[in-house]
Amino acid sequence: MHQYRSHKCHELRKDNVGKTVRLSGWIDRVRDHGGVLFIDLRDTYGLTQCVVDEGSPLLEMVSKLRVESVITVTGAVEARTSETVNNKMETGEIELRIAQIDVQSAADVIPFQVAEDDGAGEDIRLKYRYLDLRREKMQKNIRLRNNVIRSMRDRMHGQDFQEFQTPILTASSPEGARDYLVPSRLHPGKFYALPQAPQQFKQLLMMSGFDKYFQIAPCFRDEDGRADRLAEFYQLDVEMSFVTQEEIFGTIQPVIQGIFEEFADFTGQKRRVEWLPHLRYEDAMMKYGSDKPDLRNPLEIVDVTEVFARDDVEFNAFKNVIKKGGVVRAIRAPSVGDQPRSFFDKLNSWAQSEGAPGLGYVLFEGAADAPEGKGPIAKFIPSAAQIELCKICGCEAGDALFFICNQEKDAAKFAGKARDAICDSLSAIEGGHDFARESGVYKFCWIVDFPMYEFDEAAQKIDFSHNPFSMPQGGLDALENKDPLEINADLYDCVCNGFELASGAIRNHRPEIMEKAFAIAGYGKDVLEKEFGGMLNAMRYGAPPHGGLAFGVDRIIMLLADEPNLREIYAFVMNGQYEDHMMSAPSMIKEDQLKDLHLKLNLPKQKVESEEAA
Repeated sequence: MHQYRSHKCHELRKDNVGKTVRLSGWIDRVRDHGGVLFIDLRDTYGLTQCVVDEGSPLLEMVSKLRVESVITVTGAVEARTSETVNNKMETGEIELRIAQIDVQSAADVIPFQVAEDDGAGEDIRLKYRYLDLRREKMQKNIRLRNNVIRSMRDRMHGQDFQEFQTPILTASSPEGARDYLVPSRLHPGKFYALPQAPQQFKQLLMMSGFDKYFQIAPCFRDEDGRADRLAEFYQLDVEMSFVTQEEIFGTIQPVIQGIFEEFADFTGQKRRVEWLPHLRYEDAMMKYGSDKPDLRNPLEIVDVTEVFARDDVEFNAFKNVIKKGGVVRAIRAPSVGDQPRSFFDKLNSWAQSEGAPGLGYVLFEGAADAPEGKGPIAKFIPSAAQIELCKICGCEAGDALFFICNQEKDAAKFAGKARDAICDSLSAIEGGHDFARESGVYKFCWIVDFPMYEFDEAAQKIDFSHNPFSMPQGGLDALENKDPLEINADLYDCVCNGFELASGAIRNHRPEIMEKAFAIAGYGKDVLEKEFGGMLNAMRYGAPPHGGLAFGVDRIIMLLADEPNLREIYAFVMNGQYEDHMMSAPSMIKEDQLKDLHLKLNLPKQKVESEEAA
């Protein structure tokens, strides 16, 4: 018999009764039933109940073992009585009568429970991550991660993509988020950067004559942590030559749909996949207040600026903003006429918690042609204007309109938040489920026609709004003859249930267009040559039209696992402050290491004082 096991802990069945077997694993639970000890033995595959009889010479030793000790047990498989069969376990019809036990590793008292969720906080779970990963939920999530990535690879290879590995140590890039920098020992004063994405390398592969590239690419961005963003993450990175935007969608969409369909029932609730028609960026911002809208939410935002600009409307709080170029947006909340005042007050309080003065509303008690508006601002809106509001927004008796007034960009952002808050409030009331987020579905949509440039208020200059390597719609002619803020690019995002899952673009493959595009954003030819000279030179030797995108692997898994935090779908991960208390990272390094790298520390005073105190 094998030294450690003849079977895994999920395999034994009634067919094995009478056989002598050997299992190895961790002690999940120990139960003392009047001198008879029951041990649930766990490995990564499942559980088996093991028994030490009263009077057994093993009883004293086993009773001293703590949970999470690693043991090997040998004994006969016995059928459980009908009264003790456990249908919730794969091995619930049998148990193993222990004749021999070998302790492979005795466990100390554990800092939190593994066999059940005892509410341990994130800090202690991350410090003892190896214990946390033994929990059934975490084991399932990590296996899901493995299976999703394997499926991605299979599906990409199935479409004749080649897998490449691009450099981890590369050059710092002036665009995007902050780089993680790595000092060079051999080149004093110079630094490598960890890649924010393999952007330039994958384009260079297209210019090298490869037609279809993909990679499960590690990426690094020195940004503040949040639930759906980590410093280190992975993406399904894709690039193709001689393709249009629609051909890229048509190629990658079956891959993503196949993955979501394959793992749609991971949480036990079967969910379908639905692709909605493309949305132009400006339409997404107008209707949903976001470029990554949750399209399960049925509510839409409507522009009602013209109504509040009417001469007969006397609501100066809005009128004064409109005179300065502002806008008024409205969100219809259906069938809330019978709701108490607290329904509206809670939404008003929510708006104030978001930094707004409040959330004005009008409740229409009459029919659309005689609406009889009620509410804090209804008295400022005459009957004719109320009728116009009902017509524009599709209101009926019992509906309410909530209003947001601000400059266009800020109004869109806050209206998007208000749309979600109103939807959540509707879903909490009796009969409001018709207007709640649709459940059991992944709603995908491509957001297209992003603006090429935006005005950076802080720097008081025009800058790229997204990927600077994108092809402007209209090419060089548009760059030379149009207002930069009116130029769209062949940029696109894929969104699902309120998350941006992918960003991509048809790339700029012509050097003269690249030079002009960067010049508009304030990058001179010298900067372009210094920072992007490799790719610019490659374009000068014949570059094919090409495009691609990158899907966030981690966010895909987060959606499939229905987890609100990315840290639940990684094996090893840092906390929200990017600290790893298990491995004590980041850490101070020794003086001789700094000397090798030709570096001296210039720490903030507060940091120096804390180090001295330590």
